[in-house]
Amino acid sequence: MHPVIRAAMDRHGEVFAAADARRAGVGRNDVTPLLRSGEWRRLRHGVYTTGAVWRAHEAAGTTHLLACAAVLLRLDDGAAISHASAARVHQLVLPSGLAGEIELTAPDNYRAGRGYTVHQAGLAAEDVAVVGGLRVTSLVRTLVDVAREWDVVDAVVAIDDALADGRVTREELTAAVLRQTHWPRIARAAEAVRLARVGAHSPHETRSRLALVGAGLPEPMLQAAVFVGARLVGVLDWLWEEEGVFGEADGKVKVLDPWGGRTPGEAVWKEKLRHDEMLDLDLRGVRFAPGDLHDALVAKVARVRRLLATPPPPGPRRYRVEQRNGGLRLVPRVAPPSSSAA
Repeated sequence: MHPVIRAAMDRHGEVFAAADARRAGVGRNDVTPLLRSGEWRRLRHGVYTTGAVWRAHEAAGTTHLLACAAVLLRLDDGAAISHASAARVHQLVLPSGLAGEIELTAPDNYRAGRGYTVHQAGLAAEDVAVVGGLRVTSLVRTLVDVAREWDVVDAVVAIDDALADGRVTREELTAAVLRQTHWPRIARAAEAVRLARVGAHSPHETRSRLALVGAGLPEPMLQAAVFVGARLVGVLDWLWEEEGVFGEADGKVKVLDPWGGRTPGEAVWKEKLRHDEMLDLDLRGVRFAPGDLHDALVAKVARVRRLLATPPPPGPRRYRVEQRNGGLRLVPRVAPPSSSAA
């Protein structure tokens, strides 16, 4: 690849302009054969990427990032990728059915073009970063922006996930909300931040916790590590410590994609042994499958409520509890990006 084109792609999120191609000695009549052969791919008028880069993004399901980069390069006016598009750049957990239109923010004026919308809003220096060569709203600003627009549960899922990786703090999010006090729908974002917690390691854990708390149950400890002496028995998704009651969010991932090189059968067996040992310690628990958040929710909540109202067995406790790693994942879902201030 010509170094001029390579440098342009590094600057602009893996895309380059027709002007870069001309500086690299590619004439206008040379472009069509490059497109036909698949060596190049046109993203927008006058903006290209290589066929290899396009195919890699297509396989990863991230072609939206190239589309964002192409719009940024065409606008060239200080706009930043924002809202749901920024959520994709930051690898947030996205709601299902999210539209594919590219969203940007600029302080001057609202405008729209083919496949993109530019929102008019202020952009403080702290609200803008560069991620993978793309000028994008910061992670904190992005979370607050989408929380103003998404369903509150979807917003809490995204915030919980970022909190679990240690990528943001609730204090940072609260400060960002306060900076947007008079912005549209900021109360919705404030509620999402209020409901978010460090310690939910999957969307199902977040949705289940919100359902329980929404039904009037007290807040549990999240990622509660149970020890007998120095030995870790297991880590519970939720624990009401004083009552000796736990809850587990049973998703498919722990069976279909088990960690530690275990087979699905080994994962199920290990989970059974762990559950049995919790019961042997006089802990009492309820497991929540994704389907339990619908028709079975009332019965599940009633069962947890009965357990919480029933005193634990008498006698000294044979275990100790602490929140594991402060609720943070031991291995982040999203690796820290190579980002910088814009």
